[in-house]
Amino acid sequence: MTDAREDAIDSTSSEAPGQAVPLLEPREGIPPVVADADALAEVVARFAAGSGPVAIDAERASGYRYGQRAYLVQLRREGAGSTLIDPVGCPDLTALGEALADTEWVLHAATQDLPCLAELGMRPTRLFDTELAGRLAGFPRVGLGPMVESVLGLTLEKGHSAVDWSTRPLPEPWLRYAALDVEVLVDLRDALEQELRDQGKLEWALQEFAAIVAAPPAPPRTDPWRRTSGVHKVRRRRQLAAVRELWQTRDKVARERDVSPGRVLSDAAIVAAALAMPISVVTLQAVPGFGPRVHRRALEQWIAAIEAARAIPEPQLPPATAPHDGPPPPRSWADKDPMAAARLSAARAAVTALAEKLNLPQENLITPELVRRVSWAPPAPASAPAVADALRALGAREWQVDLVSPVISKAYASARPEPRPTPPTVNGQPHASA
Repeated sequence: MTDAREDAIDSTSSEAPGQAVPLLEPREGIPPVVADADALAEVVARFAAGSGPVAIDAERASGYRYGQRAYLVQLRREGAGSTLIDPVGCPDLTALGEALADTEWVLHAATQDLPCLAELGMRPTRLFDTELAGRLAGFPRVGLGPMVESVLGLTLEKGHSAVDWSTRPLPEPWLRYAALDVEVLVDLRDALEQELRDQGKLEWALQEFAAIVAAPPAPPRTDPWRRTSGVHKVRRRRQLAAVRELWQTRDKVARERDVSPGRVLSDAAIVAAALAMPISVVTLQAVPGFGPRVHRRALEQWIAAIEAARAIPEPQLPPATAPHDGPPPPRSWADKDPMAAARLSAARAAVTALAEKLNLPQENLITPELVRRVSWAPPAPASAPAVADALRALGAREWQVDLVSPVISKAYASARPEPRPTPPTVNGQPHASA
């Protein structure tokens, strides 16, 4: 471990024994924010000359700005110190990414930051995800703050995690918080690697990390408007069309204004308007979320969206449920295929028991969607090798296949469908109420 923890302990010697030590200041102080090409070139040279893994973090302005781009990038590496980079002033970090191409990146919850880093030209070839490592090691709380506290005995101040990072200039307390987020990330990585090795899980983690690196960019979501909170209340197809038109109008306005869509119009307001289907600005103003504070021009654009939904021909209305290429919802399996329902129930119970035995979350042992897919359409016969091949084809990692396929195969062999209730009869004939 580096001297970061020792420095923190020395500076807080009055702390009671056994208490976590607050990490209050970056070791070399708050680094200046890099916002021009010359300063960035110096950072690239410095980090290229460093040694060991590089700790990386990114801050976004979720809830304030449109999209998920980075507004601050933090890095730390042995021999290079820490740096804070402003992607607004330095929107192309390709040179930095290339300088670190052969270096292991250490991130916490890597899948959250990798997309916005890729937008800047930074893509890892190797990584260590401390959040995922904590999950595999069985830690009950895997946020960065709890992990640093439980593993390193240090406390990080997390009060600025949800601020508007697009603010310029960034306040000094925010910059201190950002620099501290990478201060001990490599120390955490080293401790977690040893913990995983001691538990016999290090190879599992390495396979998971490699899968994150190799994963292609996520494709655009199909019908993203269906993720509107509360859309389950909307049952009629024309009302669903209203949700879609309002959502798309909101998205266009948010993109043009570069603000979070929720700041343009709330999901609750979209659902309320779709259910009410108002016919004028006056009736729209009576719908929650469209009161007197909403400008008339905005009200007119929302009414126009609802009118567009009202004008869609019946055959072109969106289907009641989203298109789906997988098995049906499990709640319908008992009616559609009782044997498949029995397989799924048995497999879930077996996987849950195995996850508890291995002390890791069930969803990290095997993705629930893979269990559903194999249970709906299992290989025949459903031997352990055949189940292994099926899971492998769906993208399961080898460590998952090795552990899960025998228990799923055994669960399928013992699965029996629930007995169907016998309809009531009168004089040997089905009763009318049945």
